[in-house]
Amino acid sequence: MRWNAFVGAALLGLAAVAPAAAQDYPNRPITLVVPFPPGGSTTIVARIIADKLSESLGQQIVVDNRGGAGGTIGTKAVSKSPPDGYTIVLGYTGTLAIGPTLYPNAGYDPRKDFEPIGLIGHAPNSLVVHPSFAVHSVKELVDYAKANPGKVNYGSAGVGTVSHVSGVYFANAAGIELTHIPYKGTGPALADLLGGHIPMAFAPIPATHANIAEGKLRGLAVTSTKRSSLLPDVPTIAESGIAGFEASLYYGLVAPARTPRPIIDKLNKALREALANDEVRKRLATDGAEPTPSTPEEYAAHIDKDETKWSKVVRESGAKAE
Repeated sequence: MRWNAFVGAALLGLAAVAPAAAQDYPNRPITLVVPFPPGGSTTIVARIIADKLSESLGQQIVVDNRGGAGGTIGTKAVSKSPPDGYTIVLGYTGTLAIGPTLYPNAGYDPRKDFEPIGLIGHAPNSLVVHPSFAVHSVKELVDYAKANPGKVNYGSAGVGTVSHVSGVYFANAAGIELTHIPYKGTGPALADLLGGHIPMAFAPIPATHANIAEGKLRGLAVTSTKRSSLLPDVPTIAESGIAGFEASLYYGLVAPARTPRPIIDKLNKALREALANDEVRKRLATDGAEPTPSTPEEYAAHIDKDETKWSKVVRESGAKAE
């Protein structure tokens, strides 16, 4: 009996540790891992949010770029980190919805190995064509592809990227056959598109909107459910006849599984405050991202839905990590 009483007291003591730790949180700098090399859109989004979180939480947020294997290396590392709120990671469609299927040994489960903190925002791609390609709308593209099965090439930032699987998703939804041309990044793909070497591509809006404005590319559609503020005159694919189509990149923050809920709530509150800030919203908009604040539960549901959707598309594409 005395042993049982001792165990019971120990468990009660442990249960009291988490609220106490959360009450003092944070009392030292927080590391926000970006699982990609510096310079990309993920780093830009992370730094925008980190600046405001630092102000709200009263502690420095250190952005730590840990690239490799499509973002799965840095994401896996955070999943194995202590669940104390001091190491979190930028969640991303590529790592939480595509990577676990594309990389058989990704090493983490997006549903079980993380505690969602909240969504940051979403950024659609644009469907763009070279001006010499004689299609001026999604309908004309679909009609042309049906008349020329497999003869329409599209470029992407690489096998398994959102720009690649967006093309697979689009082809399946439209009932057409497209030929994928993978590149090592958005830059090389757009260079070939601008040079007329490929007729079309799916690419981030910030990388295409200036070329669209200058007439160097023709914007057929954006992949979100609403029009982009950067391309207000370009329709969505959904409103162009493919109902329900959406292929946006979603960003959020997640912590290792078993991070105490009071810590998650504190981070979520600070994140929502940041997303309500006009300067943050303006800075996100310049990167083509629309703020999408959420609760932890809403982000968990989104991760589940997004992974279900994109894992199916990846399997159908036959894409495999190199």
